[in-house]
Amino acid sequence: MEKRDFEAAGREQELKEQSQEKQTPITTAAEPAPEQEEENKYLIKFRKPFIWEDNTYTEIDMSGLEDLSAKDMIQAQRTMERSGSINVLPEMSLEYACIFASKATKMPVEFFQALPPKEAIKVKNKVTNFFYGED
Repeated sequence: MEKRDFEAAGREQELKEQSQEKQTPITTAAEPAPEQEEENKYLIKFRKPFIWEDNTYTEIDMSGLEDLSAKDMIQAQRTMERSGSINVLPEMSLEYACIFASKATKMPVEFFQALPPKEAIKVKNKVTNFFYGED
């Protein structure tokens, strides 16, 4: 076999391999079905049931945060000031978070003030993340 025949045979083999590569199907990761329910990012689940005024709570839905306005923020701040609490960044305080969560859920502020510490911090973090977190 001459050198030219050898080179031609090598090119033919390369072309066959390339055409086989092109025919190989490309697989992609499956996208989630649109029917799947989106998780409620405002739902706070309690570690253990919380009993308040003869009712047992295992979670609290804070999605009402989306419906509040700057006017509600001002009212919450004024409520804090009337109680004698002065804070440079009121929206970072637990008291402000309890007042604001009360407005968002239409539950009495006393409900949030009665929460165990770890659950109260979850509420505070949810409110604070709502203000400062990314959408």
